[in-house]
Amino acid sequence: MAEFQRIALKIEYCGREFYGWQRQPGVPTVQGALEWSLTQIAGKPIEIHAAGRTDTGVHATGQVVHFDVDVQRPLMAWVRGVNSHLPATVAILAAGVVPATFHARYSALARTYRYTLLNRAVRPAINQAQVGWHHLPLDVARMQQAADYLLGTHDFSAFRAAECQAKTPLRHMSRLVVVRQDDKVMFELTANAFLHHMVRNIVGSLILVGAGKRSVAWMGDLLASRDRHLAGATAAAAGLCLIRVDYPPTLGMPEAMSVIG
Repeated sequence: MAEFQRIALKIEYCGREFYGWQRQPGVPTVQGALEWSLTQIAGKPIEIHAAGRTDTGVHATGQVVHFDVDVQRPLMAWVRGVNSHLPATVAILAAGVVPATFHARYSALARTYRYTLLNRAVRPAINQAQVGWHHLPLDVARMQQAADYLLGTHDFSAFRAAECQAKTPLRHMSRLVVVRQDDKVMFELTANAFLHHMVRNIVGSLILVGAGKRSVAWMGDLLASRDRHLAGATAAAAGLCLIRVDYPPTLGMPEAMSVIG
C-alpha cells in the first residue's frame, strides 16, 4: 500500500448555487461537490478540511483545503482531473504536496476577504451575484476613518452573529481598507481569523457611517459596546469573497503549489 500524502488545493468558486461551504445532506454545498469529485479521481472516499467555512452565497478566489490520500496521482490529476467532475461554478487552481504538519485551517496565519459594494441609485442586474448594493451616496473617506478603529486586537462581539460557535470573540485585524473604484466601494479586511458574519456586519456598520447616519467615532463606541444589536444590518452575502489565506513560508503555501491550467 502506498504511503499517505497530504495534498493541498487552492480553489475558487461562485457561492450563489450552494448552501454554503459545509457538507449538508440533501442540498448542494461546495465541500460536497469537491469531495465527490476528488473521490472520482482517488477511487476511494476523500474528506477535505478548509481554511474557512463560507456562508450561503459567499464566494472564494483563494480558498485552501487539504486532504490525505494513499493512492499515487500526478498533481495534474488533482487539478484537471478533478475539475472535469466539478460543476462549472467551482475550479481547482493549484495543487501541491504539503508536510503532514500542514492543516488548511489551523496552520493559517491570516485570512483576507474582499467585499464589493455597488454604490449607485439603480440595483445591479448582470453581476448581481457578485456584489452587494447600496443606493445612497457613500463617503469613503469617512468609512476609512471609522474602519481604523477596528485595527488591532479587540473583542469583536458587536459584529458577531448570534449563532457563531467560536470559542472567543477576540480577533486581530491587521488591515481594513476602504476604496472607491468607479461606482463600486471595495472593502478589504485581513485578520488572523473571523467570527461568523463578522465581515458582513462590519460592512453594514460602515455603510451607516458612509451614509452620514452615524458619526466616525461611533464605530469605536460600537466596538467597545460589544453589542450586536447596536451595529448595522448584515450586508448581503453576494458581495463577499475569500481572496487569500496566508501560511508560514516553511509550509510553501499557497504560492509554491503547482498551478496547472
